[in-house]
Amino acid sequence: MGFFDFLTEEIAIDLGTANTLIIHNDKVVVDSPSIVARDRISGKIIAVGKEANMMQGKTHENIKTIRPLKDGVIADFDASEKMLMMFIKNIPALKKKWFPPALRLVICIPSGITEVEMRAVKESAERVNGKEVYLIHEPMAAAIGIGLDIMQPKGNMIVDIGGGTTEIAVIALGGIVCDKSVKIAGDVFTNDIIYYMRTQHNLYVGETTAEAIKIEIGSATEDLQSPPDDKSVQGRDLLTGKPKQVQISYREIAKALDKSILRVEDAVMETLSQTPPELAADIYNTGIYLAGGGSMLRGLDRRLSQKTDLPVYIAEDPLRAVVRGTGIALKNLERYKSILIK
Repeated sequence: MGFFDFLTEEIAIDLGTANTLIIHNDKVVVDSPSIVARDRISGKIIAVGKEANMMQGKTHENIKTIRPLKDGVIADFDASEKMLMMFIKNIPALKKKWFPPALRLVICIPSGITEVEMRAVKESAERVNGKEVYLIHEPMAAAIGIGLDIMQPKGNMIVDIGGGTTEIAVIALGGIVCDKSVKIAGDVFTNDIIYYMRTQHNLYVGETTAEAIKIEIGSATEDLQSPPDDKSVQGRDLLTGKPKQVQISYREIAKALDKSILRVEDAVMETLSQTPPELAADIYNTGIYLAGGGSMLRGLDRRLSQKTDLPVYIAEDPLRAVVRGTGIALKNLERYKSILIK
């Protein structure tokens, strides 16, 4: 075992719908969009991650950009495998090795995932030379990453808003007591903005532009204490077909996202209503923790707080909370053995 251990590299992976993050030797070594560009004729993968992301919405018919994960699960098996392979190959410390090392992997998965989807993730990992593969549920990883002691007999509520899914879970004693996984998250917010621009401004914008609008002036409420400046948005006029530019404010984006955020609120309320009373008492004292990129939406914490009458805290560096937790679980395998799925 000693010699094998010497040859084994440990990697923690947060395989997300929007971004894939990888930790190796306690450092985030990969933080890239989960996108692959494929040559249609040869079927070869020409770019992954940031490079492929820059091509999105700008390709001709011989190049296709694919997002291999949909709603937090693998939709395109082949592309996701190639993407993982290229990400792992590009880890600086592994590049120097003569031959590809055996890997001990901990990969995080959505809590609403089926057995079949789980197997798909494991098989992908085994094909990229994963000798030992463990899976961990996303809300668990997020809780560990935020710094909560999940083994305590104390309830904590996590809301992890990613790209494909929002995971809501109440955790106690190293287990998920009640959870809900809804397919309303970052991608849906982006599509809401595209739809709003079309219907209200007759302006057709692409995904990349809508994503930028969401990040720069996205808001969950129409009354922010420190509102962002208006943003100029360029796209194609649906009436004339000419390129055009319009000014939009954060209030408009709050309107555009309102329905989707309501559904996230409802899911949080539903999870709270299923929580056993002793844990509900704990949550009343500890509040709700937000993680994932979606939690950075301006005013979302305040809006959830008003809805639930509970304090709401955003994790520091919410985009990396899940991968941090996955990395901690990997380092302390013995301690977290009980919550990992082998």
